Amino acid sequence: MVDDKGKNMKCLTFFLMLPETVKNRSKKSSKKANTSNSSKLPPVCYEIITLKTKKKKKMAADIFPRKKPANSSTTTVQQYHQQNLNNNNTIPAPNWQGLYPTIRERNAVMFNNDLMADVHFVVGPPGGTQRLPGHKYVLAVGSSVFHAMFYGELAEDKDEIRIPDVEPAAFLAMLKYIYCDEIDLAADTVLATLYAAKKYIVPHLARACVNFLETSLSAKNACVLLSQSCLFEEPDLTQRCWEVIDAQAELALKSEGFCDIDFQTLESILRRETLNAKEIVVFEAALNWAEVECQRQELSLSIENKRKVLGKALYLIRIPTMALDDFANGAAQSGVLTLNETNDIFLWYTAAKKPELEFVSSARKGLVPQRCHRFQSCAYRSNQWRYRGRCDSIQFAVDKRVFIAGFGLYGSSCGSAEYSAKIELKRQGVILGQNLSKYFSDGSSNTFPVWFEYPVQIEPDTFYTASVILDGNELSYFGQEGMTEVQCGKVTVQFQCSSDSTNGTGVQGGQIPELIFYA
Repeated sequence: MVDDKGKNMKCLTFFLMLPETVKNRSKKSSKKANTSNSSKLPPVCYEIITLKTKKKKKMAADIFPRKKPANSSTTTVQQYHQQNLNNNNTIPAPNWQGLYPTIRERNAVMFNNDLMADVHFVVGPPGGTQRLPGHKYVLAVGSSVFHAMFYGELAEDKDEIRIPDVEPAAFLAMLKYIYCDEIDLAADTVLATLYAAKKYIVPHLARACVNFLETSLSAKNACVLLSQSCLFEEPDLTQRCWEVIDAQAELALKSEGFCDIDFQTLESILRRETLNAKEIVVFEAALNWAEVECQRQELSLSIENKRKVLGKALYLIRIPTMALDDFANGAAQSGVLTLNETNDIFLWYTAAKKPELEFVSSARKGLVPQRCHRFQSCAYRSNQWRYRGRCDSIQFAVDKRVFIAGFGLYGSSCGSAEYSAKIELKRQGVILGQNLSKYFSDGSSNTFPVWFEYPVQIEPDTFYTASVILDGNELSYFGQEGMTEVQCGKVTVQFQCSSDSTNGTGVQGGQIPELIFYA
């Protein structure tokens, strides 16, 4: 009698011999039966014919709903997954196939499992390798690269394959997707996983990685992701990176990630016309990058070497457009410029006949802020709008990612006056941006801008709270006929009342008539 394991292996053999005729298989089965002491015939594989029907097809999970094991000794799929991730265990339980009603669940048990493995991968750089098991058939079904590797015309019959350019954690994430149809991404490994998905042509996993990166995109990682998106040829991600870098340029340039970019990406950022930053910030960021690049190239941190690694990218910094104080106290004393360059730039600021410069002398265009005005009219009365340390607040949500640069506020209705304004932007009670500044009101019903130190990134379909506490002339203009939804260019903004508002501002009337943003 053939045991369960033997039956499985014979059934697999018959499936692999599908090109043979049924007649040949019957002969082989008869011959086998005659020579065997057992009265049982080997299992026969039949051809399944699908009939056309209007009924909806049911999956195995629908027909056999999964039940929890009766005893605690039975291992669940999740437990097997954890075992496989950590220990590379085999399956000791007999008839484990019967525990899982679907092929997907049974296939998932094989993830990172030595049971029936017919290939192994040594993944990672020397000194950090990990040996991982694989099953050629499963891998070939999930990746055309693996199919060519194992079943193509130039397939090599190797039991062990070395992959030094992929991180083990990223390779495991890709295997988990192929075996389990599950996407498990983490911030510290998503780039490496994207590289593995691109290398082995697993497009759906690659798309998931890009989506993950887009949702986690911020000024802190935008420059690094810009470099990687160009490497991976992901134009959508590249565009998203540029949107963040343009709007939050100073934060992006001051981030640690900026120093990790390659020279080509550095040039593209320094050349950017819409970079929304002071030129002295651009100059200082370039020097910080040069210092780290010297360390990467094992060069001493001298002024000469910093200029050497910057090369012609130095002339992409628009030094002549700096404020004179910024140039005199910053770039002119950095030592990076030659004496002739410093003298020529000073003459550029002061002389009627300006010398020719290698530096770009035209200012960057930057970004033009958009204004979302939520009131249809404004008014003033003798008994309002008053300010006594109370908060004016409104909630809003957008349908596209934007960057709030500040608010437009009403001013005095009793002639010119100066106001002190503390503005805040919060999400679920967490302060994302705040600033304390002053603005001068000329007595008109115009709005007056008050800016955050840096633009604040706003994600779509989430309500944020805009607040202001004003100190100044008690009587001011206020908005009327407020709108719950405003279309501003390609961005739709929705407004609702905020519980933080203690001075009367709401959707229909009050303060904070404008949101100033980049899109």
